[in-house]
Amino acid sequence: MRNDIEQEEVSVATYAEKAYLDYAMYVILDRALPHVTDGLKPVQRRIVYAMSLLHLDAKAKYKKSSRTVGDVLGKFHPHGDVACYEAMVLMAQAFSFRYPLVDGQGNWGSVDDPKSFAAMRYTESRLTPYAQALLDEVNLGTVKWQANFDGTLQEPVVLPAQLPNVLLNGATGIAVGMTTDIPPHNCREIVNACVCLLEDPDAADMAVLSHIQGPDYPTAGECITAAADLQQLYTTGSGALTTRAQYFLENKQNIVIHTLPYRVSPRRVLEQIAECMQKKTVPMLVDLRDESDHEHPIRLVLVLRSSRVDHEALMSHLYAVTDLEKTDKVVMNVINSSRRPQVMSLPGILREWLSFRQDCVLRRTKSRLEKVQARLHVLQGLLLVFAHLDEVIAIIREAEKPKEVLIQRFSLSEQQVEFILETKLRQLARLAEEALLSEQQQLQQELDSLQALLSDPLVLRAQLIKELRDAAQRYGDDRRTVMVQRAPAVRLKPAITVKAEEQISVIVSERGWVRMAKGHDVDLATLSFRTGDGLRAHLQGRSSQMFLVFAASGRVFSLAQMTFPGLRSQGEPITKHIDMREQTSFEHTLLASAADAVLLLGDDGYGFITSVQACATKNRAGKQVWTPAEKAKLLSPSVVDPTHTHCVLITKQGRMLIILLEHLPRLNKGRGQKFCQILPTDFASGQDGVALVTTFSAQQSLKLFAGKRSFLLDPDLWQSYVAPRAKRGKYLPRGFQQVQVIECI
Repeated sequence: MRNDIEQEEVSVATYAEKAYLDYAMYVILDRALPHVTDGLKPVQRRIVYAMSLLHLDAKAKYKKSSRTVGDVLGKFHPHGDVACYEAMVLMAQAFSFRYPLVDGQGNWGSVDDPKSFAAMRYTESRLTPYAQALLDEVNLGTVKWQANFDGTLQEPVVLPAQLPNVLLNGATGIAVGMTTDIPPHNCREIVNACVCLLEDPDAADMAVLSHIQGPDYPTAGECITAAADLQQLYTTGSGALTTRAQYFLENKQNIVIHTLPYRVSPRRVLEQIAECMQKKTVPMLVDLRDESDHEHPIRLVLVLRSSRVDHEALMSHLYAVTDLEKTDKVVMNVINSSRRPQVMSLPGILREWLSFRQDCVLRRTKSRLEKVQARLHVLQGLLLVFAHLDEVIAIIREAEKPKEVLIQRFSLSEQQVEFILETKLRQLARLAEEALLSEQQQLQQELDSLQALLSDPLVLRAQLIKELRDAAQRYGDDRRTVMVQRAPAVRLKPAITVKAEEQISVIVSERGWVRMAKGHDVDLATLSFRTGDGLRAHLQGRSSQMFLVFAASGRVFSLAQMTFPGLRSQGEPITKHIDMREQTSFEHTLLASAADAVLLLGDDGYGFITSVQACATKNRAGKQVWTPAEKAKLLSPSVVDPTHTHCVLITKQGRMLIILLEHLPRLNKGRGQKFCQILPTDFASGQDGVALVTTFSAQQSLKLFAGKRSFLLDPDLWQSYVAPRAKRGKYLPRGFQQVQVIECI
């Protein structure tokens, strides 16, 4: 049978691309990201609205959570019941939401395990008083409505939030190709910032931010992010926030931790501290107890060995190695009023929300105005009845079509006549007339105020400010998170269990895994690596030396190699000890003593000599020492022997230049000075650049290896290559211009 319906042929690639884009947009707009207006995702909005339809306000009796979830799935959100219930649980957890929307009764999880909540058939719930800030005006014509999934019901597109909930409760979400992570804030501070913008719409961002100290987490703690970083975060919409636990000293021998960073499990912290005690990196701790209870939700007690222990140094170490200090990324990615995902600054979010709030107030006012005008119109007809009561009654009794007669006799509208005809006789008493006159007077006053609100921007602005302040008074509370400046966390120096000058070997893999062994007799052939990994560097040195890591960006990290695991394991990642916050990777490693000098040189010919002390830092984020130029790469750093007097450089084009070390600059940081002249055009095209560099003494000979051939230059021969700094150098003999190794003999 021939199919008469023509179908358009689409390639698999085109179909897959369209299907994936449709799915991505659905996840972004209808699942993962909050809306800037009410700060809710669709499932959260539907849960709150469905609970309001069940009359589960803050004064109602609790109902089973399964009833709410059933209504949400059956009416508005045809998805999985488990995911819906988890979204509901999150809004009920006081340690997850700064201002919870759901008031739960039963087991709704704990800080230790947020997902340890009971099944929905066991828990009961209702809305919190704060939820009314989102719902109070939903039926007053403030927002648009849309059909539900099967077209049988209507649901609000967004809720008419009286407060910028997207900043008060924050949000987290992972969409396709984008994420959002907005921290919670204090209600009173956010309202003050909104009032600032309403009083001065052209206020600068800094004037708005002056009202906001920073994030305000439900679990309190300390936010130690620098003021400059906080300012940049709020003005760009992305950055990072660092929070710490709070503690106090009890009886001079117990450290009591009473708050933790946001989303940190006490059990996990106890495990990390216990691991430190097991590894004997904190010998001053003798016991660890969890005394948390209903009265004290967080109470972790660390028992010190004696009252003379430096508890500040101990806590600084624990901040560095445990989750007692935590850095969270911030990406203020929201669905804006144009229904597009956008990373917005905090003042930008407030401006967008205030525009929405103003629109809500105007829509509410217009809706109320129409109702007041309609009621006044009806009252006008009723009062006319009282003025001609006998005549109206006679018309109703005698006329065949009283409706038409009343309209013609008294010039009434059809709506007025309908209301008059439906009015009961007992409502026509003298007291009823007085009530109607009083109602008419009140409605007329309300009509005047509504018209003033719609016509005068100043009146509208004053109304917005009043409503915001009223909401802040009802739902606002004191700040929980303390904003404070603290010194960076510093690890305690590990207790060295080997001799100070014992020989060691450090093995670094290509993927950045490191391990250590005593002695220099390491059989590299017996080493095992993870799949796809291999040997990158084999460093030989002494246990008293520092282990330096050089990143491609020029940052230097110093690590204590005595904490590295042994050769029996496959090591641990270097990134466990350092914070690689930049989009870069580590390039070189080095073992050096504190008194050593290190030669740093880029392949563009610029460099300098610095000290190990200038490279050393206790900061996990490292220290910027070498400043690379565009496309420049750092050559392998080397320790400068005190007996060395010369520096030899070999370029990609086969030139060799020897410089006296005393002519090289000694700096703490920077790009340095020109060692060797490299033409910019050749360097940009990759045709030239410094390939090898090393230092040696005046009595040593240089042996150059080019493939399988070697070339020995004794002092008499290499003297001809000595030149002042910043020269191009001389060509090596033909056949030795592609040198791979320089050996000093």
